[in-house]
Amino acid sequence: MSAEDAVRQPDYRAWAAAGMAALQRWYRPWTGCWGTTGWWNSANALTAVIAYTRRTGDERYRGVVERTFRVARRWHRNFLVSFYDDNGWWGLAWVAAYDLTGEIGYLDAARRIFAHMLTGWDGTCGGGVWWNTERRYKNAITNELFLTLAARLQQRCPGTREYLGWAQREWDWFCARGLIGASGLVNDGLDQSCRNNGGQTWTYNQGVVLGGLAALHELTGDAAYLRQGEAIADAALAALTTPAPAGGHGVLLEPREYTTARGDSDRPQFKGIFVRNLFDFYGQSPRPAYREFICDNARSIWVNDRNISNQFGLHWAGPFDHADAGRQSSALDALIAAVPLAG
Repeated sequence: MSAEDAVRQPDYRAWAAAGMAALQRWYRPWTGCWGTTGWWNSANALTAVIAYTRRTGDERYRGVVERTFRVARRWHRNFLVSFYDDNGWWGLAWVAAYDLTGEIGYLDAARRIFAHMLTGWDGTCGGGVWWNTERRYKNAITNELFLTLAARLQQRCPGTREYLGWAQREWDWFCARGLIGASGLVNDGLDQSCRNNGGQTWTYNQGVVLGGLAALHELTGDAAYLRQGEAIADAALAALTTPAPAGGHGVLLEPREYTTARGDSDRPQFKGIFVRNLFDFYGQSPRPAYREFICDNARSIWVNDRNISNQFGLHWAGPFDHADAGRQSSALDALIAAVPLAG
């Protein structure tokens, strides 16, 4: 398919299938993880595999879920390390695995991970979860993961109100600490005075919170959660994108992506996380702009950021730089999100 045909007649399902086949060439069955990327990135790669399976009905990679669960835990018992945010990614992955399979063992794993994250909550700065067990920094992403995991566990464990209570307590703390800056975007974390540190507004910090707010709205029916999520999403689409063409949307752009991202194994994962959670948020707030943005980004990845092996790079607007499993699974989040939005 030519670039012109791809724009006129996008086939997101076929593109996602091609990208998934390329991703799995990095999968290492003996470790249960993906080569060329890190531990927390592998949780996100697994989440992409699960979402692909659910949205396309293609069962070829379903066995990866069970194998990763069985094998990868050898490296870190119960998927727990000293960084609470790393643990949160695995918790969300196992919630997704439970949704796909109905296997209670995955949900139990997510509940254990949440219980461990809870040990990172204390009274410093009035609450919140530390970034890691050294307890020197409270940042946005760890607390967004705590919020989202708590809310999603409540949805799947209706017999207890504990998780909802923690999700609401987390959100109240997040707002009270001013982690959403004057621009409407979430900054990186808190300074030593327990105030917004004015740190970088990474795309994934705008995304994970959308997943939590969508779940809280679904649990409570409180429209205030949607209004706040819409404000964050709209600010991200306005500020964290390339210039928008007439009648279209810009392509998602990580802060300083073209100048300082070289050698960073974490940042290439961020944009896919934003789009994945924007898709979940769209389920509660179906604004046409969100659907169009997801599809526009998926098209740009396929047309502008792909090599002949169907590998995707960092720059969704182009040009392709190089390939690894983090870049691949991040771009796949956008392609997979576009699959059910086609038509």
